[in-house]
Amino acid sequence: MTNEKFTKADIIDSLYQKTGMSPKDIRTIMDLFIVELKDALLRQQIIELRGFGTFEVKVRKGRPKARNPKTGETISVRSHGSAIFRPGRELKQAAWNISDETGISHTSEDIPKAEVTHTEETSGKTRVSLNVIPSGSGT
Repeated sequence: MTNEKFTKADIIDSLYQKTGMSPKDIRTIMDLFIVELKDALLRQQIIELRGFGTFEVKVRKGRPKARNPKTGETISVRSHGSAIFRPGRELKQAAWNISDETGISHTSEDIPKAEVTHTEETSGKTRVSLNVIPSGSGT
């Protein structure tokens, strides 16, 4: 089993290899996607990505007495938000099949390709239009 990190740069490179889009366009889309996720969470909206999972902010109750695990000091903790992720059914099932002996059982053969059809920048924002090519279309 490997515990290597898969970074944003790795994701960009992987998407570049699979789609042929420019790394700059992929980075722009990823940055915009992350900003949208953060903004929605800060508005306390639930983000549901079917087949992957759900992100949301849960408010944790404050406590007048809590203990700092490093120092053992007794402190009070106020109510605060905490970002959580719940994996979806498909991700849970795929992860269930991972073991030290077999590794990941998922293949990416059915991932569709995409190409940038239009990029437009207005008011400091970049709008990217994509043409998604369904898998198995022979391209």
